[in-house]
Amino acid sequence: MGAVRKILSYFDVFTTGILIALLLGIIVPCHGQGAVFFDWLTNAAIVLLFFLYGVKLSRRSVVEGLLNWRLQSMVFAFTFVFFPVVIPLLRPVFEPLVGGALFMGLVYVACLPSTVQSSIAFTSVAGGNVPAAVCSASVSSLLGVFLTPFLVSLLFSTDASGAQVGVDTVLKICYQILLPFIAGQLSQPLLRKWVLGHKTLIGWNDRSTIWLVVYTAFSNATSDGYWDKLQAIQLGGLVVCCLIILFITFAATWYSSKLLGFNREDSITIVFCGSKKSLAVGAPMMLAIFGTLDNNLLLPLMVFHQVQLMLCAHLARIWRSSSTATRVPKIL
Repeated sequence: MGAVRKILSYFDVFTTGILIALLLGIIVPCHGQGAVFFDWLTNAAIVLLFFLYGVKLSRRSVVEGLLNWRLQSMVFAFTFVFFPVVIPLLRPVFEPLVGGALFMGLVYVACLPSTVQSSIAFTSVAGGNVPAAVCSASVSSLLGVFLTPFLVSLLFSTDASGAQVGVDTVLKICYQILLPFIAGQLSQPLLRKWVLGHKTLIGWNDRSTIWLVVYTAFSNATSDGYWDKLQAIQLGGLVVCCLIILFITFAATWYSSKLLGFNREDSITIVFCGSKKSLAVGAPMMLAIFGTLDNNLLLPLMVFHQVQLMLCAHLARIWRSSSTATRVPKIL
C-alpha cells in the first residue's frame, strides 16, 4: 500500500485530468459537428490562455531577472541549443525503440520552451533561486513563440512532416498566441489585480485548456484509427527515451553549472528551468505550426511531460532534505 500511495502522489489534479481527457478521447470520441465544435472551442481556449498569461506576467520580474544574465544564458543554452542538438544525435538509439514518427515527436519536444508554473514550483520546493526561475521560465515561453518555429524548420524535413514554417505559419502564431499575449500585457492596469485575486479560477482555466487540447487530439486519433497502428513496445520505448533524455540533461545542467561557479541556489534553478519542456505552450504551437494536433507529436510531448514531473518531484525532495551545498543528487 505504501508503494501505491507513493506512485499516486506523483499524479496531481492536472495529470489526472490529462489521463481522463485521454481516455475520453479514446472511449467517447467526438464526430461530425461535435468535432467541428471542439476544434473551434480548442482554438478559442488557446487564445484565452495566452491572453491571461500576458495579464499575469509581471514586466518588472522579467527585467530584474534578466540582470542575472549568466544564469539566463545557461537556461537559454540548454533549452534552445542543448536539446535540439542532443536529441537528433541520439536518433540511432531512439528510432529503433519508437519508430520514425514518434522519434520526430521527440525532436519536436526538443524545440519547445521551458515550463513556467512547475519550474517555479520545483525550484521553490528545492530551495533554488525563485526570482531567477520566474524570469527564466517566463522569458523562455516568450522566446519560444519565435524560436520554436525556427527550430522546427531546421530540424524537420518539410516533405516528411509538413512543417512549412512560412509567412502563413508566422501570422497564425501571431494572431493565436502573440497578439493575445500582447493584449493581456496592455490590459494589466485593468485586469491584473482581478486575475491575481482569482488564481484558483485562472489555474482551472489553464488546466482545462490543456485537457481540451488532449481530448480533441486523442478524439481525432481514435476516429482516424491511430491506436490500431501504435504498438505497446513503442510506448514503452518512448518512456525509456524520455528517461534517457532527462538523466542526460539533469547531469549536464548540474555539473556544468557547478563547473562555471554557480552557487547551489542558482544551480538548482538551472537544472529545473533548463531541463523542462512545456506542454501548455507545445500543444498550441503544434496547432499553429502544423495546422493540426498530430498525435505522433503530441504523445511524446505528453509522455515527456509526465516523466519530467515525476523525476523533478523526486529531485526536489532530495534537495529539500539536503543541507550541504556540494551534495550531488542521488538521481544523477
